Amino acid sequence: MLHKILCRLNKHYEIVSEVLINFTKFDVKIFTLGNKNINPNLLKGAFAQKEKSVDALSSGILSGDRAALSEGITLIESSAHADREKATALLNALSPDYVRSTSWRIAISGSPGVGKSTFIEALIKRRPQGKYAVLTIDPSSEETKGSILGDKTRMEESSVMDNVFVRPSPSKSFLGGVSSKTREVMLLCEAAGYDHILIETVGVGQSETMVSQMVDLFVLLVLPGSGDEIQGIKRGIVELADIITITKSDGDRQLIAKQSARAYKNALHILSGKYKDKTIPTLAISSTEGKGLEDMWKEISKFKTYLQKENLKEQRRKNQVSMWYNNQLKDVIYEKFISDPKVQDLLNRHRKEIENGAVDVWRLLGSMG
Repeated sequence: MLHKILCRLNKHYEIVSEVLINFTKFDVKIFTLGNKNINPNLLKGAFAQKEKSVDALSSGILSGDRAALSEGITLIESSAHADREKATALLNALSPDYVRSTSWRIAISGSPGVGKSTFIEALIKRRPQGKYAVLTIDPSSEETKGSILGDKTRMEESSVMDNVFVRPSPSKSFLGGVSSKTREVMLLCEAAGYDHILIETVGVGQSETMVSQMVDLFVLLVLPGSGDEIQGIKRGIVELADIITITKSDGDRQLIAKQSARAYKNALHILSGKYKDKTIPTLAISSTEGKGLEDMWKEISKFKTYLQKENLKEQRRKNQVSMWYNNQLKDVIYEKFISDPKVQDLLNRHRKEIENGAVDVWRLLGSMG
């Protein structure tokens, strides 16, 4: 009964369970729900679930069960060695189903404060039909390796919609704007039937390029007035963009937003083109007022049509799978190498020598060749 009451208060089970896990993890003794003070430890039994088998998880994901999808993603993201075999088995069980050519993978990138979460929510509300999986990547602390994972709270309306699944993930200091398991999480969402996978990147600047190797469409959000900075840009994130969007084009910022849009449009003529016969559109929008969102969807639709007509979507995904394989191969080789006891002893000796100033780094690395 307690379980049913809580799920009525928050219709998405995974949000409630995540909150309870965090409360008990940090030893919070009491919290308030409505006008009642509740000890979260007393609720563990109400939310305790028997660990699902791979078959049960895969069946649940394929049927669109959000709780099964959340549990599957948690398994995939787990760094525990014991979970790796089960995670691999889950991906293998879903492999015939998650290769969905009808799905669209869209990256939303931009610097912190540009309004990525607000933009995504406004975009979904403009086109409520379809199923959206929103994968948000939050930066991790270098000290504790933890993340705030606050994007669910910033997407208040879309996070409780039946056709929208919002999943925050920690970057765990993984470079490229995504987490180390973003691709696998994306595949699970596709297996669950989501036709638009929106990836909100960390938002740290020009280094966010890895996400472009796993999506069909790369949307770059920039703030009004930042057009002056592009004069010195020769390579980087701007050249990866399929659509450039100037956000917060409202109030007294509308004029400067239009000027920024023109500046980016002019710069794109100078930079080497990503496509031979297609120009990169540049839009000015306001997520809060809804201005430009209809034009944004039109540009997305045009780009989808272009990719399909030129057979670029299929080719791009083939290239992405190849790059993913290469990256995974490097990880596997490194892990096997670094886990060898003899290698560990050698590296420990090297670290001591470096710390004591007995030898420089490059000489030691050269001796290992």
